[in-house]
Amino acid sequence: MLIVLGAVAGIVAACSPGEGATATAQTPAATAAPARHPVSGLQVIDLVVDRGGKRLPFRVELADTPEAQARGLMFRTSLGDNEGMLFPSEVPAPRSFWMKNTPLSLDIIFVGADGRISNIAANTVPYSLDSVPSAGFAIAVLELRAGRAAELGIVPGDTVSW
Repeated sequence: MLIVLGAVAGIVAACSPGEGATATAQTPAATAAPARHPVSGLQVIDLVVDRGGKRLPFRVELADTPEAQARGLMFRTSLGDNEGMLFPSEVPAPRSFWMKNTPLSLDIIFVGADGRISNIAANTVPYSLDSVPSAGFAIAVLELRAGRAAELGIVPGDTVSW
């Protein structure tokens, strides 16, 4: 009987809120499904460009599969001021993009392995088949609506985190 009471007391102690804890902290948090973009169906994540200590937040679509990266923003006709698409890569490599089937002009921002912007191809030409290359190896590419990088003062050397 003492063993049972001791075990019950142990369970109660383990489940009792600690100092400053609340009942909601005791229940396992429900695992929320990731936010999805209504057009692409891609996961939407938070991304921040650090512009000399000023944090510029964005909500971006995560193109993290070969299929999503191949499609990108093709056929899209609008992109909000604080929206974009992120194309991460597992291994830093030279990256090159084109505007095939893309009616929007974009700022294509190449992010180096150190998390810093290496170069920006601003105001790309819609539907162009010309290659838009990174200046060296990139770990990710961020696409924003055309002119947004200049509006916010985003320049090579700024850091990007997600």
